[in-house]
Amino acid sequence: MLLVTGGAGFIGSNVVARLNEAGRTDVVVNDTLGTADKWRNLQYRQIADLVPPDELLPWLKGRKLDAVIHLGAISDTTATDADRVLEANFRRSLQLLDWCTVSGTRFIYASSAATYGDGSAGFSDDGTLSALRRLKPMNLYGWSKHLFDLAVADRAVKREKLPPQWVGLKFFNVFGPNEYHKGTMASLLARVFDSAKRGEPVRLFKSHRPDVADGEQKRDFIYVDDVLDVVQWTLATPSVSGIYNTGTGQSSSFRDLIGAMFAALGRASNIGYVDMPIGIRDSYQYFTEAKVENLRRAGYAQPFTSLPDAVQRYVTRFLDRADRYR
Repeated sequence: MLLVTGGAGFIGSNVVARLNEAGRTDVVVNDTLGTADKWRNLQYRQIADLVPPDELLPWLKGRKLDAVIHLGAISDTTATDADRVLEANFRRSLQLLDWCTVSGTRFIYASSAATYGDGSAGFSDDGTLSALRRLKPMNLYGWSKHLFDLAVADRAVKREKLPPQWVGLKFFNVFGPNEYHKGTMASLLARVFDSAKRGEPVRLFKSHRPDVADGEQKRDFIYVDDVLDVVQWTLATPSVSGIYNTGTGQSSSFRDLIGAMFAALGRASNIGYVDMPIGIRDSYQYFTEAKVENLRRAGYAQPFTSLPDAVQRYVTRFLDRADRYR
C-alpha cells in the first residue's frame, strides 16, 4: 500500500494516475476535496481510501506501507498566515518523517525551487547542510519548505536515524493537467489559454531591468510527466536518498512559453506587455534554472521533454479539449 498526501492536488493526482497505470490500486490519498471541482482530479482513478488531513496520524497507527509520497502542502506563494503554513508544511512533514523513520517506511517528499529565493545563491543541486544554509527564501511558502530540507539534512549529517529511503524533490515550474483548481497559482498556460483561444492577447510583464527584454524573464518550466518519471524512478531505486532538483536544467522565457502555446494552436503569437506591479519589482525572479547534475549522478538518465513538445502535448491532449482532466 502506498500513501500519497496531497493526492487530489495537481502533482499528487498525476502521481496517483501514474501509479494506477502501473497497476497499483492500493493507493491511499490524504487530502481535502472541498466544494469545488477538485474531486475531478481523481474522477478517473481507483484509490483504496481517502483520508482527511486531520485524521492522518491516527490512521497511520499500526499501518504497514510500502512508501509515503508526501506532496500535501499549502503551496500558495502569497500566503501570509505563518502559523497555518508552518503547521501544514513543516510540522506535519516532521511528523510524517518521524513515522516513516520508526516504521521503516520509504519517504519521498516535495520541496520547492522557492527555497532558492532570488537566485543570488545560485540553483545548485548541492543538498549538503552547508549549501542549504546559504539559501534565502523570499516568501513564507519557500521558507517552510526550506526549514524541512534543513531538518532532514541536519539529521543526515548527524547520522541520526532516518527512513530507509528519503528523497526530497525540489520542483521547479511544473505545469500540466489537473492544475485548474489552483486559480492564480496555476501555471501561466492554464490561466491564459481560454482567453488566448478567443483571440485576446496574452499580457506578459515588461522587464524593469536594462539587461532583460520584455517577456524574456526566464523559468525552468517542467512538464508534469517528467516529474512523474522522476518520482517513479525514486520508487524503483530504493538505494537513492538525498535532496534533488527536479527541473529540466534548461531555462526558457515566458515569451517562449506563450509562443509555443500559440504554435500548438496553429496561430501567430499575440503578446502584449504590461508594467510589473511596483510591489513585486524588488523581489521578482528574472531567472531560474535547475542544476540537475546531482540527480544525474544518482543515476537518473531519462531526458526531459523540450518546452515546445511539452506545451504541444498539454494543449492538444488537455487544454484544447472539453474534458481537460487526466
